Amino acid sequence: MNMSEPVKRTGSETKAEAQSVALELFITKGYEATSLREIAEHLGISKAALYYHFKSKEDIVKSIVSARGNEATELLAWARSQEPSPDLMERTVLRWVDSTSIDKLRGIRFMVANPATMRNMWEDSREIANGLEALATFVAGDKADGKRLLLVRMAFMSINSAVMAAGGMQRTDDEIVAAAREMAIALIRIVCES
Repeated sequence: MNMSEPVKRTGSETKAEAQSVALELFITKGYEATSLREIAEHLGISKAALYYHFKSKEDIVKSIVSARGNEATELLAWARSQEPSPDLMERTVLRWVDSTSIDKLRGIRFMVANPATMRNMWEDSREIANGLEALATFVAGDKADGKRLLLVRMAFMSINSAVMAAGGMQRTDDEIVAAAREMAIALIRIVCES
């Protein structure tokens, strides 16, 4: 991008675009090899302008993880607001899977490819895990046994499994999400039949 032709964005648009660009660079070049300056250059802004939103690469990753954790919390609130029904579990799991965007897939790829970095951000990454655990516990039901709860958790994690399974394969993001959706539905059917 040409720095002499600034792109007009709101602060929230700049943050979202920075997250997207950073994830793409982290995946293609590697986390350690990517600098804030490079992210800023791809955005067509100065490093100082990027620094206004994110003080470090770690801040960018933490913001992405926090956003996905917030989505899990919001989905739990949605599920609790629904009338109890036999299909609530499936609708909730599929809302999670279907909310997967290209940037969310990149986030999962980043987490898989950078376990050491994610270990350093353990507390932040627990936010997503805690949200999904609460969701699984809620939709599985108060009296769910260990097997039922495990299968429901696996359904929520189907998108992560599909991303990992597609590693090294030439699969499109749409194919990965579609496979995750099929896996989630199959797991929910097993839960409902048992």
